[in-house]
Amino acid sequence: MEAADIEEAVKKALVSRARNFVESVDLCINLKNVDLKQPKNRLNLEVTLPNSFREPKIGVFASGEIALKAKEAGADVIDPEELKRMDKKRARALVNRYDVFAADASLMPQIGRSLGTILGPRGKMPVPIPPGTDPTPILQRLKRIVNIKAKTATFWVNIGRKGMDPGAIAENAMAVIKAVESHLERGWQNIASIYLKTTMGHAVRVI
Repeated sequence: MEAADIEEAVKKALVSRARNFVESVDLCINLKNVDLKQPKNRLNLEVTLPNSFREPKIGVFASGEIALKAKEAGADVIDPEELKRMDKKRARALVNRYDVFAADASLMPQIGRSLGTILGPRGKMPVPIPPGTDPTPILQRLKRIVNIKAKTATFWVNIGRKGMDPGAIAENAMAVIKAVESHLERGWQNIASIYLKTTMGHAVRVI
């Protein structure tokens, strides 16, 4: 599949009447000849997209220099002392408040003890920040990550927003498709079809 083919499909998908909100652009992948009843065949991927399109709410467990840099990068800093006062109600509220987390690597054992049972099942365990490291590049990367969890033969992945450059959306689509293909036992032979669509628009077939 060529990037130009995907970009052409993106352009067709973006042709829809204006709405009073910014529509998402989603990629739909349909699998075939994959037994998803078997846990080993299910997809659970983290893909870093080439182009950012969203501003997830990021919480960073840190103090000192890492905390200062995280604030400068636009993240919310969570005082590590809060971990000592954490009960189930506070833990759930904290986890629900943020889309993704990062943390000073030295705090990871404490976070695991206090929040692991809630963060783990939701796929929100923090990305470790090595001591003395500027967290800015890590936080920027978190804005470009999408998680793919496929337990059924059809699944959707958010890859952009209407108003983005079609080429940038196409690059994001290609990154997701390549990641999925590489984790399928028979690669392209396990992909039945791929579609693109905006939130309220018509689906456009890519393959």
